[in-house]
Amino acid sequence: MTITIILLFYFDMANKEKILIIEDDVNQLETLSDVLSPLGEIITTTQGKEALELSIKHEPAVILADLVLPDKVDGLEILNFCGEKFPDSPVILITGHATVETALKAMKSGAYDYMVKPLDIRRLRAVVEKALERYRIASERTRLLSAIEGESIFQGMVGVSPQMQEIFKRISAVAQTDSTVLITGESGTGKELVAEAIHNLSERTGRLVKINCSAIPENLLESELFGYEKGAFTGANKRKQGKFELADKGTLFLDEIGDMPLSLQSKLLRTIESSEVEPLGAEHPVKIDVRIITATNQDLEKLMREGKFRNDLYYRLKVFSIEIPPLRERPEDIPPLIAYFLKKLSVKFDKSIK
Repeated sequence: MTITIILLFYFDMANKEKILIIEDDVNQLETLSDVLSPLGEIITTTQGKEALELSIKHEPAVILADLVLPDKVDGLEILNFCGEKFPDSPVILITGHATVETALKAMKSGAYDYMVKPLDIRRLRAVVEKALERYRIASERTRLLSAIEGESIFQGMVGVSPQMQEIFKRISAVAQTDSTVLITGESGTGKELVAEAIHNLSERTGRLVKINCSAIPENLLESELFGYEKGAFTGANKRKQGKFELADKGTLFLDEIGDMPLSLQSKLLRTIESSEVEPLGAEHPVKIDVRIITATNQDLEKLMREGKFRNDLYYRLKVFSIEIPPLRERPEDIPPLIAYFLKKLSVKFDKSIK
C-alpha cells in the first residue's frame, strides 16, 4: 500500500510557493513534478530523512510524501513532523489502495483530504489549490492573532482601543506607588483584573486579598475585614485574622465598596488613616502595611449626596482613580477579545475552535 501525503505551507505570499515531493518511484516523481510545476517551484527527494531537512530549509508551500520510503523515515513520520512544526498546513493523503480503513486512518491523522491512485490530475490540482488557499487563510489568521496578542494583552486584560491603552498606562504608573486606587465601571468591565494588574506590577511582597462587600452580610463583614480575638463573641473559639492582616505587606481589594454599611465605613477610614487594624475583642490595635484598592459599579458621589457614603472616606479611597468604559463604547476591542477567548477554549478542550 502506498500513501502520499501533501502538507501545505504558506509563509510569504509575495514569494513563489515551493512544492516538496518525496517519492521513491522516479517515474511517479517526474509525473507529479510536471503536474504541479505550474503551481510553484518544485523540490524533490527520494529519501524521508532528507525530506525533513528540506522542509525546514525551504519551508515549502506543499509537501507530497510517499508513505513507504527506502529509509527509516516514512510518510507518516513526515506528516507528524510537519504537523507539529506547521499546524496550519492542510494534509492530503494519496493512497494506491482505497479502503475504509485507509480513509479513516487518513482522517484520524488530520488529513485535509485523500486521493486514490491512479490520480485524477484535474482533481489533484484542484484539491492542492483549495488546500493552499485554506492554508493562506489559516496562516494569515495566525499572523493576525499573534499581532493582536502582542499589542492588546496586558496583564491578562485585552484591549486595542485608545481607552484601554490609556488604562494600561495608568495601571503601570500607579502600580509603582502605594496610593489608594478607586476603580469604577459597569459590572463585567474587568475591575478585578485591573486590581490584580496593579498588585502584580507593584513591588509589594505580600498577598493580594479580595473581598466582595456586597456578598457578605453586614453582621459578618466586620469580622471578615478586621478579624477577632478568641472569646470576642459566642462561637469565637480561637483568634482569626481579618482580611487586613492577611494582606499585610500586600494589597487588599475591596470590591463593591459602595455597598459597605456606614457603620463600617468609619472604621475603614480609621484603619486607613492610622495604618492599624482593631480586631473585635482586641485590647490593642495591630500595625499593618496594606495598599487598598476599591471598586464599584455605583455612583459614589450620588451616594454621598444621599448620605449613604462618607465624603472623607471617598476622598481617601480616590487618591488615584481608573474608570473602565463598557465594551459597547470600545467596539474595536471585540475582535481581539473573541480571538483571546477562542484561543483559551482551544487550549482548554484541546480542540481547534474557529
